[in-house]
Amino acid sequence: MRIRQLCALATALPLTVALAACAGPQGESGGGDEAKLSFANSYPDNHPHNTCGAELVRDAVAEDGIEIEIFPSSQLGGDVDRFTSVMSGDIDIDLQGASGLAGTFEPIGVMDMAYAFEDADHLFAWFDESEEAQALRDEFEQETGAKILDVWYYGDRTFSANKPIRTPEDLAGQRLRFPDSAVHLQNAKALGAEAVAVAFEEIYLALQQGTVDGQENPIAVVSANSYDEVQDYVSLNRHSVGSQLVVVNSDTWEGLSADQQDALETAVRETREEDRACIEEETESIVEEWASNGGPEVVEDVDVEAFRSRARDYLLNNLEGRQLELYQDIVEFQPGS
Repeated sequence: MRIRQLCALATALPLTVALAACAGPQGESGGGDEAKLSFANSYPDNHPHNTCGAELVRDAVAEDGIEIEIFPSSQLGGDVDRFTSVMSGDIDIDLQGASGLAGTFEPIGVMDMAYAFEDADHLFAWFDESEEAQALRDEFEQETGAKILDVWYYGDRTFSANKPIRTPEDLAGQRLRFPDSAVHLQNAKALGAEAVAVAFEEIYLALQQGTVDGQENPIAVVSANSYDEVQDYVSLNRHSVGSQLVVVNSDTWEGLSADQQDALETAVRETREEDRACIEEETESIVEEWASNGGPEVVEDVDVEAFRSRARDYLLNNLEGRQLELYQDIVEFQPGS
């Protein structure tokens, strides 16, 4: 509920950001029952998580006495720093990937592990219906002081390279950039890939100079960052159903009225499908554009089952404790069960 750390750093922030941060939520500047909340994320203004996500939530709750100010493009810090600020109450709401949150609460990283989920429908059904999913959310809140409102779809992580990757054997000799997180590096081992840790901002140059042979990200990320200029193939192995969790500081949540809590949770939940549709439409549009304009060749005849079998066998034999319990629950989960 507070943004004290940001206020203390006001001289180091752009003036508009500093003033908005210091205004504070919950009408701390005199708004009575009005709640003024910050909603931060790492995506540019035109990304679906803003245009079809955060902005829709903002508009939906405006009539319920909740004023949301969106801070896109990592304006309030990178993922790790932002979630630290959520836990302390200096940011009210944030959008975070499970692998990033795993740095604070390890078990939740399972949601980003290779071939945990079959597709977005499986992701959403497990999150909504599984007793283990609800237990995970409760454990996460107890450990971090942040409440998970919902999960949004990010897109399927898949390979791009200068050669087609159809089977695990095609990864031999390929140096692939993976994010430098425990979850993603474990995914690389599970898939049989040689992982090279490169900062996100340096991926294009690393691909262009041949420091790495390829990388893995959703198609929309490949296009937005122009990796398609320096990659010949995008192979649809879809090894991870990307997700983003909408997290809110627990004190912020408790400071809302019951009606405001219901309005915010409903808005985040009802935005889920619109956000997903925008992600999927953008992905389809990019693939069509590549086909028309000589972009990278999209390789569809990937032996996904070979990748899935290898990855699941590795993870089921190397995960332990709570992570193993959760991974098994996800893999075995059947909607409606």
